Formats: sequence, structure tokens, C-alpha cells
Amino acid sequence: MDDGRAKYSGCYVDDTTKRALRGVSFFDYKKMTVFRCQDNCAERGYMYAGLEFGAECYCGHKIQAPNTSESECSMECKGEKSSLCGGANRLSIYRLELSQESARRYGNAIFKGCFQRPENVTLALPFNAVILNMSVDKCVDMCTEREKTLAVLAGDRCYCGFPTNLFSLHEPENEDMCLHHCHGEEFESCGNDEYFVVYQTQVQDNRCMDRHFLPTRAKQLVALASFPGAGNTWARHLIELATGYYTGSYYFDGSLYNKGFKGERDHWRSGRTICIKTHESGRKEIETFDSSIVMIRNPYKALMAEFNRKYGGHIGFASQAHWKGKEWPEFVKNYAPWWASHTLDWLNYGKNVRVVHFEDMKRDLFLQLKGMVQLLGLKVSEDRLLCVEGQKDGNFKRSGLRKLEYDPYTSEMRANINELIRTVDVALKKRKMSGVPAEYMPR
Repeated sequence: MDDGRAKYSGCYVDDTTKRALRGVSFFDYKKMTVFRCQDNCAERGYMYAGLEFGAECYCGHKIQAPNTSESECSMECKGEKSSLCGGANRLSIYRLELSQESARRYGNAIFKGCFQRPENVTLALPFNAVILNMSVDKCVDMCTEREKTLAVLAGDRCYCGFPTNLFSLHEPENEDMCLHHCHGEEFESCGNDEYFVVYQTQVQDNRCMDRHFLPTRAKQLVALASFPGAGNTWARHLIELATGYYTGSYYFDGSLYNKGFKGERDHWRSGRTICIKTHESGRKEIETFDSSIVMIRNPYKALMAEFNRKYGGHIGFASQAHWKGKEWPEFVKNYAPWWASHTLDWLNYGKNVRVVHFEDMKRDLFLQLKGMVQLLGLKVSEDRLLCVEGQKDGNFKRSGLRKLEYDPYTSEMRANINELIRTVDVALKKRKMSGVPAEYMPR
């Protein structure tokens, strides 16, 4: 019942007038499977996925019904005869093992945390209203209607606004400070006068959405260099939002162009883009750039990400057959040494190199992005950076649920990769840069 992606919670009563799981639902009377239901609920940030009548999938943040005998959940799934998918008015419910980011969602809203009341609340959060029987949904709905990206709960009062330097969301408090139950929903926290519960709505923050080609030809060519799978596409998305200018590419990828990377079609030397994506690592290619941002990611994660891209596309997944077959060992043998040599070559031949670790960007996006904007020779707009933080994922993020149920690396692979990590760490320190993040290093 436990496959590493979800834990089976049990069989529960489901009343059609008062559902056990009250989030989104969908039905498929031909092809429903347990994983399909789990994956759909996980994508939307729900904690629970429930299957009913062999073909119905329900999502929710909490189970609001009693459990019952397992024998009452005995219907086979329509798309997977070996699995059980509830029964008549009975749900087989799973608790999803979401990635940390997915687990912080609440349906369409994203939970941002508990924050102290800003000094000037009317300036920081310009719209507010008292809501009877307050609940998260009511505040989120109100702020969505007013086209604000933040829904902020303070007892029975709901504030709406945008992140600014008056309320940047950079200093979260312990969530216990906000444990004040909502009047309209006993399972939810609504904060109080001093400590606010903050959600991000589905409304797009347009302060960083405008993007253009450079008005005059760039005086210098800046590389955004990385080993494949190290987050280059993600970094391009962030740089475009942070600067307002398109990024270019050494290659042409139609799927990226169609996703909005309009600089993809320009020749990389056109001078109309703010920086150029490249995976090249030859001396001649490196020396054509005037400065470079070199992105590095933990090789264990980067290799798996690139293998998924190679066999499943930008947000798809390699199949089990690829992981278990000869493709994976062959891929690691060829690509792992390139992970190290790519960084070493850019350190040796690159001019004005700024190294950025993927993991540091995940940890402190604001600071890392600020440094990158400065290297690109642009003035930093704090409002724009705060806007980027609110929509940092873009269109290129794989669902956190489809992780492999086993470690694909053999001990021999690990020994080789660990040696490569040490080599890169030494090279970085030799150039007075901070070494690789602690999580790369072998335990």
C-alpha cells in the first residue's frame, strides 16, 4: 500500500451531500488508476487523494468523514485491475508524500507562512475587509476578485496586496504564532491582530511580466553556462523576469520558444538578449564571451534531471525501462566526467566568472538573483525581484510525486562521482570562491 509516493490512509465513508475530500475532483470510467489520481492531486498541492467507485478521484487537504471496514473498498480501478479504487460511496484515501514546496499549497493558493504585522499595515496591504465566519477560501476568493497576489488573514480581517519592501515575506515567524482557528473552519489557522497568515493567490503579479529585446545592441556577450540538467532554463526564466529582457541561446529549441523564450530564435551573437544560454565547454567557445554566470548543481540531481529530459522532454520523465536498461549506466559513464570538466573549463578560460549554485538559488533566490542582475550591468529593482519570488517556478517544473522508488546509482558510480565533486571543490577554492555546497559532498 506504500510505494514511496503516498501512504494508504484507509477506507472512508463518502456522503454525496458532504464530501470526505472537498477539493477538486475528476472522473474517468475507462482509464482511472491510483497513480493518476495521486499525481493529479499532488500537482494541485492537495495532501490527500481518494478513489471511489473504480473511476472517481477526489482531492482534499483533510479527511472530513469517518473511516470504515476495508472490505467496503473492494472495487477494482477501471484502468488497473490489480488495484482497488474504493467502492459505492466509499473512498480509498492516500496521504501524499509531496515535495516541501507542493505540500505548502492549499488548492489553488500557496501557503507562504506566518508573518508579523507590518509597521504600516494600511500602506503595506492597501485593501482589507472584515469577513464573517472567516476561512482561508473566503479571504483567498476576496483577494483574487480584487486581483491581488497576497491574501492575508488576521483573525476575522482579510488584507490583500502585493509583496513590497514594507511586507517582503523574507522574515517568517514560527507558525505556532499564527495558530488561531478560523471562525468558519475549525481545521484552519486564521492568524490574529499581530501575526498574519499569508497565502499567494492565482492572480499573476504583473510587475515583472513585461519582457523585451534590448533597445540597443549589447556591448558585451554574457554566457549563462551550465552542464545540462543544472537548471539553466529555470535561471533564464528568473533572469528574464528580474531584468525585463529576453535571454538568448547558443542553440535553438522550438519547445522553449513556444513557452515564451522569444530570444531563442535570435542568433546568439545578435546582441539583442541580456545573456546567452550555453552548455559548451571548449576553450574557443568560452573565450568568445566577455563574462559569464556559471551554474553548478549537485551532479547526482543534475544527471537524473538531464536523463529525464533526454528521454521524457523538459518536464517529462524517463520510463522505468530506460532507468533499468543499459541507457542509464551508459549515460552516467559519459556524462558524469563532463559535469566536472564543464566547470573546470569555464574556471580556466572564462572571463569575469560568477559561479552560482542551483541549491543556493533555491535557498536564497532574492540575494542570488540580485547578484546576477548586477553582473549583467543593470540596476536592481527590488519590487521586480519580489515579484519574481512569487512566480519563480515558471513552466518547467516536474511534479514532485514521480520520484524513483530506488537509488539508481551503484557504489562504483558513486565512487567516481564523489571524486569528481572533490576535484571541482578544490578548483573553486583555489580561485578564492566558496567550494561546493555541503550537500554535494559524500557523507
